[in-house]
Amino acid sequence: MLRGSAKWGLLTLLILLVSAQLSPAFGQCAMCRAVLESDASGQAAKGINNGIVYLMIFPYLLVGAVGYAVYKIRRSKS
Repeated sequence: MLRGSAKWGLLTLLILLVSAQLSPAFGQCAMCRAVLESDASGQAAKGINNGIVYLMIFPYLLVGAVGYAVYKIRRSKS
């Protein structure tokens, strides 16, 4: 069971994470934003968003693979 201060720390962390997810994120550089605003059909925006998601997946896959490998190694030693 968590102590009082640990509960408040965990609650504070949870609130910060949730509030960070609620704020809109505008991550394009100035040139990308200009291209996206000038395109009337929206195809460039769709392509850039798909590219961002595609590039974002690989770090998570690598971290997951390393975590799984560490888990298997630690489990086999015990």
